[in-house]
Amino acid sequence: MKPTISIQAQQFITLLLLWVVGEYTAFIYVSWQEAILILLASVLIEHLFLYREHHTLSFFSYSSLTTAMGILMMLVAPSLWIYLNILFLGLFQKHIIGYKHFHFFNPSNFALMMGMLIFYRDAHMVMGQLGDAFALRIGVVIAAVLILYRVDRWLIPVVFSLSYLLFQYFWVVSYDPVLLFEDVYERFYSVSFILFVLFMLTDPKTTPPIWWQQALFAVMVSMVAVGLDRLYGFRIQHLFMALFLLSPFHMIARFHKDHGVWIRTFLVLVLALSVIIYIEIQPPYYYEMNR
Repeated sequence: MKPTISIQAQQFITLLLLWVVGEYTAFIYVSWQEAILILLASVLIEHLFLYREHHTLSFFSYSSLTTAMGILMMLVAPSLWIYLNILFLGLFQKHIIGYKHFHFFNPSNFALMMGMLIFYRDAHMVMGQLGDAFALRIGVVIAAVLILYRVDRWLIPVVFSLSYLLFQYFWVVSYDPVLLFEDVYERFYSVSFILFVLFMLTDPKTTPPIWWQQALFAVMVSMVAVGLDRLYGFRIQHLFMALFLLSPFHMIARFHKDHGVWIRTFLVLVLALSVIIYIEIQPPYYYEMNR
């Protein structure tokens, strides 16, 4: 039987439930009031873009709510204004920087990178807001499996996890006498880390459609993330940087026979690489909030 609920709605409901549970089991930085405003703003912005494109509103889009939830779970900032600005930029690129109804970047990932680019001193990526409660980790995995089965992206988190651990061991742990391998695989205990791997990394709109391309994509993301760790030391942002840099390749996988997409992808990659270089040369932050 065909599911009656859309994938986007299922993703949003799942993330919202996890966020609500996190409010009581961990520490969520954003208040309920601010979260509601951000979610409402995402709906307004998204549907204004849809109306601009189609001159009518014939359906409700849940994808903007998923974008907002990704920002709420992965970013800490001292001002509601920062959240709203990067939310707008994430949805803007989705509708403006695209090709044949596909966007180059995952909207949440793009928004987070713009947060670091524009508000580096204030907007900090974190992976501890949802804590590491065992029950919540299991809940995330079960919920994600149900979605990944529907979108056929289960191979990406499996290949990413294995290759990430492999590269970390041979490229980082083996060269750092202080770092233990336990320090690496314990990252998978973080609920937010699991969310990144199972939800953001597997976005069906910004990942290749064929299984071997998905496996290659996962290996490349882990390779770039671990490579940055080797050069600069472990920084949470490296995971998002790797995804940001490699997401545009799905356009070539989908439209490789279209010469126009190659030029657009090249220009987008230059933009992505420039953003990453600028952020990487900034001094590391340690989550102090400028109030």
